[in-house]
Amino acid sequence: MKNELTVFLLVFAVLLPGIGLAASAEDNYKTYCWQCHGMQGNGMGVNVRDMSVQPRDHTSAKAMRSRSDDDLFKVIKHGGLAIDKSVLMPPWDATFTDQEIHELVAYLRELCRCR
Repeated sequence: MKNELTVFLLVFAVLLPGIGLAASAEDNYKTYCWQCHGMQGNGMGVNVRDMSVQPRDHTSAKAMRSRSDDDLFKVIKHGGLAIDKSVLMPPWDATFTDQEIHELVAYLRELCRCR
């Protein structure tokens, strides 16, 4: 049942592109990313119990400094496999414009306080 819920939430999020996109990067994050990365971005979302690979803690400056803005853009746009990370990270290119992805990258930098 837990695995089915995880799959449902991932599929639900991926299949809803373009229906009332949130106004800010923070709103987009809290709409699309919280299930895995948590509302505070600490990697403790509701799906974490059922995931074989733990989501990145976006509040960890140490972990986030290891990724460039280009890497973050690429993983959001094309999914985890684009940077040799988890297949569980879906591609969001059908959901977000490039500008919205750049804004999400900037928001991630705010979360980690690593600028």
